Amino acid sequence: MANETVKKTITVTLLLCLVCSVLVSGAAVILRPAQIANQELDFKRNILSTVGLLDPARSVDEVFNERVEIRVVDLNTGEYTDDISVQEYDQRRVARDPSTSLGLSRTEDIAGIQRREDYALVYLVQDTQGELESIVLPVRAYGLWSTMWGFLALEADANTVRGLRFYEHGETPGLGGEIDNPRWQARWEGKQVYDDAGDVALSVVKGSVDPAEPGAEYRIDGLSGATLTTRGADSMIKFWLGEKGFKSYLVGRQEEA
Repeated sequence: MANETVKKTITVTLLLCLVCSVLVSGAAVILRPAQIANQELDFKRNILSTVGLLDPARSVDEVFNERVEIRVVDLNTGEYTDDISVQEYDQRRVARDPSTSLGLSRTEDIAGIQRREDYALVYLVQDTQGELESIVLPVRAYGLWSTMWGFLALEADANTVRGLRFYEHGETPGLGGEIDNPRWQARWEGKQVYDDAGDVALSVVKGSVDPAEPGAEYRIDGLSGATLTTRGADSMIKFWLGEKGFKSYLVGRQEEA
């Protein structure tokens, strides 16, 4: 076949595409287990980071397995359930399934998530004596450009914030992306969630919070130039710590304390 014929050009192109497709598909299949393992490791690392338990001298798996217990909570009752396998439960997937999630009305859906899963994983962090030290809750809300996925850690009293971390979002770097700034995240530590009436009082406000101002224990500085991201973070707290979120579960933990 002549080197410059249309037939040969098409044949070579098709063969090249076929070979590349096989290589890419093969690599994806071979690397899939490693990708899943890395995702799980990063997930655990973010949980440990939220409660300040990352230890450079120890592996993430070692610390996580030693200090963290995973339980499934029925968000409709606030009680633990053993009917669902922790290892097999995919919270993102079930949140999209109408048979395993609750559709939210516009009034209810302040976090912009559309559906709320019926069951949620919670991460119980224990101290070296095996006593409950903190509770890590998976939370999410829509910001400016994306759903912001993160973890909110509360002390054992189920009312005092220990930490906040986001592990996935698409907010604008330098603006909404400042939710990853350690200085902003540190402002959450020690804040209170519920007021004396049992209502969610914790909020992210526009501007700065004066520590001497009454009610400052419930307020966190907003992000400058990122109004919608700030609003998303505030709505995230209001929803997930409210009646449709973890409130019944947290109230139960407060009563046990």
